[in-house]
Amino acid sequence: MIHSSIIKKQRITLLAFSILIIVTSIIGISIGPSSLSFDRLIPTILGQGDFKEEFVLFSIRLPRILITLLAGMALALSGAILQGVTRNDLADPGIIGINAGAGVAVAVFFLYVPINAGNFVYVLPMVAFLGALVTSVCIYLASYQRSTGLQPVRLVLVGVGFSMALSGLMIILISSAEKVKVDFIAQWLAGNIWGTDWPFIIALLPWLIVLVPFSLYKANRLNLLGMSEPVAIGVGVSIEKERVVLMLTAVALAASAVSVTGGIAFVGLMAPHMAKALVGPRNQLFIPVAILIGGWLLLFADTLGRNLLAVGIPAGVMVALIGAPYFMYLLLKK
Repeated sequence: MIHSSIIKKQRITLLAFSILIIVTSIIGISIGPSSLSFDRLIPTILGQGDFKEEFVLFSIRLPRILITLLAGMALALSGAILQGVTRNDLADPGIIGINAGAGVAVAVFFLYVPINAGNFVYVLPMVAFLGALVTSVCIYLASYQRSTGLQPVRLVLVGVGFSMALSGLMIILISSAEKVKVDFIAQWLAGNIWGTDWPFIIALLPWLIVLVPFSLYKANRLNLLGMSEPVAIGVGVSIEKERVVLMLTAVALAASAVSVTGGIAFVGLMAPHMAKALVGPRNQLFIPVAILIGGWLLLFADTLGRNLLAVGIPAGVMVALIGAPYFMYLLLKK
């Protein structure tokens, strides 16, 4: 049973990050090359703005903010699940190669498959999922040993190796491609939020609507998987079945996110750790907090990157500048 004081602390934390997301969103809407002043925000939302104000808000700023927020939430939840399933605090879809697998699949699809503009947005998450799925299966099989089971440290090392190999494959793929397509893939690799239109939100939203409640439903299973295997088996958990189901969930979340935002790492690493530090290690408590933290982290990175320099800095680069030192800290600590 969870003590009422801890539940109260979780609710306060959720409220605090919800407010932080709202404030960051307002700032993101109000600054930039085509700014929308604070005093015109509410009238424009209510339909009382002029053409320029409505265009900036509903066609440029709001879709980008929503897609960034949803993608950050998906990456954070994916990282939380991966860390629970593998019992490894360093697990992250960007670090262990899942994002790279999705990226290679997206690159192959974009370079060599005839694209239908009408369904491109909706097919892309499925393509990314298939690439990430194949990669995750290979990583899992390479990390698993029949005598000792899944080895957390081995998983990270194998994942990093796969990520590097897939990055090399990506370079080979784009070396003979058209310049326009190469530019797109280069932006994708840098984590430049590119799916900034309403259809991308419609394509991403169903994945979250299904997988977020499912992950929360499986939170107690994640608690049990975080224990030693004999303990989990002793309380009746089918370890391999639960691992496969939850790994598929994490892969689907990461793939759907990076298909519209590009190769963004470290959100799935940092958000769960921050949430655990705030409300404790029980998955029922920290997963909802991690989801909000992940959304805010990516939104903050994108808002800062868009306005830091005249040319803008991709959100993936901004997150990496924060996340890489944190990853090294965790690596040395563990």
